[in-house]
Amino acid sequence: MTRTFFVAGTDTEVGKTFVTGALLHNAARRGLSTGAVKPVASGCVPSREGLRNADAELLQAAMTLELPYQQVNPVALEPAIAPHIAAREAGITLGVTPMAGACQEVMNTGADLVLIEGAGGWRTPLGPGTFLSDLPRELDIPVILVIGMQLGCISHARLTAEAIHCDSLRLAGWVANFARPGMARPDENLDTLKGLLAAPYLGTLPYDETGDYRANAACLDLAPLLGSEPEAPGAT
Repeated sequence: MTRTFFVAGTDTEVGKTFVTGALLHNAARRGLSTGAVKPVASGCVPSREGLRNADAELLQAAMTLELPYQQVNPVALEPAIAPHIAAREAGITLGVTPMAGACQEVMNTGADLVLIEGAGGWRTPLGPGTFLSDLPRELDIPVILVIGMQLGCISHARLTAEAIHCDSLRLAGWVANFARPGMARPDENLDTLKGLLAAPYLGTLPYDETGDYRANAACLDLAPLLGSEPEAPGAT
């Protein structure tokens, strides 16, 4: 049975890719097969093979499925700006239905766990009247929320959780990620979030200046996502 989740963030630069990689690595350590999709990415770099995005390449390396880059990141945009602006400058129309089709292809591979990583915050626009949050709604999949632990994160987290609920989607769990060092009163902020968010707490990832998503992957608890499904044979 494939379990699919949309990974959203409270803002941009909160470590969605880092957390997604850690979740994929954790699942692989349990013996599960994994896949991932970054439906749209801006800030891509030209290469001989075409535009490439570092976040999408991280996901490609972290998952157990061997998928071509274009399947992991179907829409690659060069400028490191909001996707709808980058797409407009490139003469591309961003549509939810084609993105959903690309995600469905990976969901149909039979992987145990598929993670679809968003871009920016929950209401990142794709075009007039269209938002990236429409994608998990079309796919009808639950959401994992990555909270960047910094000043202001409590309000951002609560507002995002409320928006997810208003979109009739389930918040399957949330991760506290210290993407930057030096947050004041981290324990008190974490306790406040636990009291305000009516969803499973999946764990905290400490600040890691190396950027190695594997280093602290074991800090995350996949049980609320996987339910009672046993670990695959040979899992460690």
